[in-house]
Amino acid sequence: MSQENEIKELTQRIEKLSMEDAMSLLVDLFPGEIIFSTSFGQEDQVITQKIAASKLPVEVFTLDTGRLFYETYDLWSRTIVKYGLSIKPYYPQTASVEELVSKNGINGFYQSVENRKSCCYVRKVEPLKRALSGKKVWITGLRSEQSSNRQNMQILEWDEGNQILKYNPLLHWTMEEMLAYIKEKSIPYNTLHDKGFISIGCAPCTRAITPGEDARAGRWWWESSQKECGLHEQGVIANKS
Repeated sequence: MSQENEIKELTQRIEKLSMEDAMSLLVDLFPGEIIFSTSFGQEDQVITQKIAASKLPVEVFTLDTGRLFYETYDLWSRTIVKYGLSIKPYYPQTASVEELVSKNGINGFYQSVENRKSCCYVRKVEPLKRALSGKKVWITGLRSEQSSNRQNMQILEWDEGNQILKYNPLLHWTMEEMLAYIKEKSIPYNTLHDKGFISIGCAPCTRAITPGEDARAGRWWWESSQKECGLHEQGVIANKS
């Protein structure tokens, strides 16, 4: 059976299951080879709660760019305390950061899209590749509502750039559904969300949005680019079911 047909068949099985049962199935199919990336956004907090509640043996990791908000670090700490999970941090390579800052300056990402993407690569994309290395399934908190770039994604798809199967369990959840679940389960969340910060990344690159603005308008607000950092632009081949 071809890889495309295998993904299609697995997708059909997963779509009939709850998120918890779907993750449990993936754990059974890929023991010790399934990993979840959290940036402590609301979506990721929902998935973290479900992993903890079901006691799933899923490795949880985060990318610490070195330029996150204090509130993000505070939530990181509160999440570990509440759920008793081990969250493994991945950091950028010291030499790469030193070279980047020496060449472009400490805030050089404001100067051009190229500089900004170079910063994202050093601080996020390269550490992600290390985190995913040797794994078979990557669970993400992506939702199609988040941006136009994510509306064509599938629940299950092959990430060619990272050579990994990508599972997006919240893809079709609405913001309202997500917020209701967070409230129902008393899930800890970033206090910046209460101040108009919807999509939260590095502190220098994130601002609050105003009513009516796109959810990701606060990310790299000085740009007119597609506003992605590269984590989810790795040549994904979707299941065409």
